[in-house]
Amino acid sequence: MRKGNLISIFFVGACFSTSLALSSPMSNVIMVAPDQIKWVDLPLIPGAQIAILEGKMDKKGPITARIKFAPNTKIAAHWHPGIERVTVLSGTFNYGMGDKLDEGKTTALGAGSLIVMQPKMHHFAWTKDETIVQLNVTGPWAIHYVNPADDPRKK
Repeated sequence: MRKGNLISIFFVGACFSTSLALSSPMSNVIMVAPDQIKWVDLPLIPGAQIAILEGKMDKKGPITARIKFAPNTKIAAHWHPGIERVTVLSGTFNYGMGDKLDEGKTTALGAGSLIVMQPKMHHFAWTKDETIVQLNVTGPWAIHYVNPADDPRKK
Protein backbone atom coordinates (compact mmCIF):
# COMPACT_ATOMS: atom_id res chain seq x y z
CA MET A 1 0.00 0.00 0.00
CA ARG A 2 1.32 3.46 -0.88
CA LYS A 3 2.25 5.91 1.87
CA GLY A 4 -0.36 8.44 0.65
CA ASN A 5 -3.12 5.84 0.98
CA LEU A 6 -2.03 5.04 4.55
CA ILE A 7 -2.17 8.72 5.47
CA SER A 8 -5.66 9.03 3.89
CA ILE A 9 -6.92 5.98 5.79
CA PHE A 10 -5.49 7.39 9.05
CA PHE A 11 -7.14 10.79 8.40
CA VAL A 12 -10.55 9.28 7.64
CA GLY A 13 -10.26 7.06 10.73
CA ALA A 14 -9.35 10.05 12.90
CA CYS A 15 -12.34 12.03 11.59
CA PHE A 16 -14.67 9.07 12.22
CA SER A 17 -13.33 8.68 15.77
CA THR A 18 -13.81 12.38 16.41
CA SER A 19 -17.40 12.32 15.15
CA LEU A 20 -18.15 9.43 17.54
CA ALA A 21 -16.73 11.39 20.45
CA LEU A 22 -18.86 14.41 19.55
CA SER A 23 -22.01 12.31 19.54
CA SER A 24 -21.50 11.05 23.10
CA PRO A 25 -24.40 11.27 25.58
CA MET A 26 -25.35 14.77 26.70
CA SER A 27 -24.65 13.82 30.33
CA ASN A 28 -20.93 14.16 29.56
CA VAL A 29 -21.26 17.61 28.04
CA ILE A 30 -21.03 20.98 29.78
CA MET A 31 -22.83 23.78 27.96
CA VAL A 32 -23.08 27.29 29.35
CA ALA A 33 -25.01 30.00 27.51
CA PRO A 34 -24.06 33.63 28.18
CA ASP A 35 -27.28 34.29 30.12
CA GLN A 36 -26.45 31.39 32.49
CA ILE A 37 -23.12 32.84 33.60
CA LYS A 38 -23.16 33.80 37.28
CA TRP A 39 -20.58 36.40 38.27
CA VAL A 40 -19.35 36.73 41.86
CA ASP A 41 -16.77 39.05 43.41
CA LEU A 42 -13.17 37.83 43.27
CA PRO A 43 -11.50 38.89 46.55
CA LEU A 44 -8.06 37.98 45.15
CA ILE A 45 -8.31 40.92 42.72
CA PRO A 46 -10.18 44.04 43.90
CA GLY A 47 -12.77 45.20 41.35
CA ALA A 48 -12.87 41.84 39.56
CA GLN A 49 -15.58 39.22 39.29
CA ILE A 50 -15.27 35.53 38.41
CA ALA A 51 -17.60 32.96 36.85
CA ILE A 52 -16.63 29.31 37.17
CA LEU A 53 -17.84 27.42 34.09
CA GLU A 54 -16.17 24.08 34.79
CA GLY A 55 -14.54 22.51 37.83
CA LYS A 56 -13.78 23.88 41.27
CA MET A 57 -10.91 26.27 41.92
CA ASP A 58 -9.75 24.40 45.02
CA LYS A 59 -10.05 20.87 43.58
CA LYS A 60 -7.81 18.78 41.34
CA GLY A 61 -8.96 18.70 37.73
CA PRO A 62 -9.70 20.95 34.75
CA ILE A 63 -11.02 24.44 35.41
CA THR A 64 -12.57 26.88 32.98
CA ALA A 65 -13.39 30.27 34.45
CA ARG A 66 -13.97 33.80 33.23
CA ILE A 67 -12.71 36.87 35.00
CA LYS A 68 -14.29 40.28 34.44
CA PHE A 69 -12.05 43.20 35.30
CA ALA A 70 -13.54 46.62 36.01
CA PRO A 71 -12.02 49.61 34.21
CA ASN A 72 -8.68 50.67 35.70
CA THR A 73 -8.03 47.39 37.49
CA LYS A 74 -4.43 46.81 38.49
CA ILE A 75 -3.18 43.30 39.28
CA ALA A 76 0.09 43.35 41.21
CA ALA A 77 2.91 40.96 40.33
CA HIS A 78 2.00 37.41 41.23
CA TRP A 79 2.40 33.77 40.18
CA HIS A 80 0.41 30.53 40.00
CA PRO A 81 1.46 26.97 40.91
CA GLY A 82 0.44 25.47 37.54
CA ILE A 83 0.34 26.36 33.86
CA GLU A 84 -2.15 29.14 33.18
CA ARG A 85 -3.82 29.77 29.83
CA VAL A 86 -5.58 33.12 29.46
CA THR A 87 -7.68 34.05 26.43
CA VAL A 88 -8.85 37.65 26.10
CA LEU A 89 -12.56 37.62 25.24
CA SER A 90 -13.26 41.37 25.28
CA GLY A 91 -11.50 44.61 26.08
CA THR A 92 -7.74 45.00 26.34
CA PHE A 93 -5.62 43.08 28.81
CA ASN A 94 -2.28 44.82 29.40
CA TYR A 95 0.12 42.06 30.40
CA GLY A 96 3.73 42.14 31.61
CA MET A 97 6.31 39.91 33.26
CA GLY A 98 8.40 40.72 36.30
CA ASP A 99 8.37 41.24 40.03
CA LYS A 100 6.57 44.61 40.12
CA LEU A 101 3.63 46.13 38.25
CA ASP A 102 5.05 48.47 35.60
CA GLU A 103 2.46 49.72 33.09
CA GLY A 104 5.27 50.77 30.75
CA LYS A 105 6.48 47.18 30.45
CA THR A 106 3.22 45.61 29.30
CA THR A 107 1.84 44.42 25.99
CA ALA A 108 -1.73 45.39 25.10
CA LEU A 109 -3.63 42.24 24.15
CA GLY A 110 -7.07 42.52 22.55
CA ALA A 111 -9.90 40.06 22.07
CA GLY A 112 -8.71 36.73 20.69
CA SER A 113 -5.24 36.99 22.22
CA LEU A 114 -3.79 34.07 24.17
CA ILE A 115 -1.19 33.95 26.94
CA VAL A 116 0.28 30.65 28.14
CA MET A 117 2.30 30.99 31.34
CA GLN A 118 4.48 28.38 32.96
CA PRO A 119 4.20 27.59 36.67
CA LYS A 120 5.62 30.21 39.07
CA MET A 121 6.17 32.79 36.30
CA HIS A 122 5.95 36.29 37.81
CA HIS A 123 3.53 38.50 35.90
CA PHE A 124 1.18 41.48 36.31
CA ALA A 125 -1.60 43.19 34.40
CA TRP A 126 -3.88 46.18 34.21
CA THR A 127 -6.96 47.32 32.32
CA LYS A 128 -8.18 50.66 31.08
CA ASP A 129 -11.70 49.50 30.16
CA GLU A 130 -13.84 46.58 31.28
CA THR A 131 -12.05 43.43 30.13
CA ILE A 132 -13.09 39.78 30.23
CA VAL A 133 -10.63 36.91 30.02
CA GLN A 134 -11.11 33.16 30.06
CA LEU A 135 -8.85 31.12 32.30
CA ASN A 136 -8.05 27.47 31.55
CA VAL A 137 -6.00 25.71 34.23
CA THR A 138 -5.71 22.46 36.12
CA GLY A 139 -6.71 22.81 39.73
CA PRO A 140 -6.24 23.46 42.41
CA TRP A 141 -5.64 27.06 41.29
CA ALA A 142 -4.07 29.71 43.49
CA ILE A 143 -2.59 33.18 43.23
CA HIS A 144 0.55 34.12 45.15
CA TYR A 145 1.59 37.78 45.22
CA VAL A 146 5.32 38.41 44.78
CA ASN A 147 5.16 41.13 47.43
CA PRO A 148 2.92 39.85 50.27
CA ALA A 149 1.92 43.47 51.01
CA ASP A 150 0.12 43.55 47.62
CA ASP A 151 -2.20 40.69 48.61
CA PRO A 152 -5.69 42.20 49.11
CA ARG A 153 -6.64 39.35 51.46
CA LYS A 154 -4.17 40.79 53.98
CA LYS A 155 -5.56 44.32 53.94
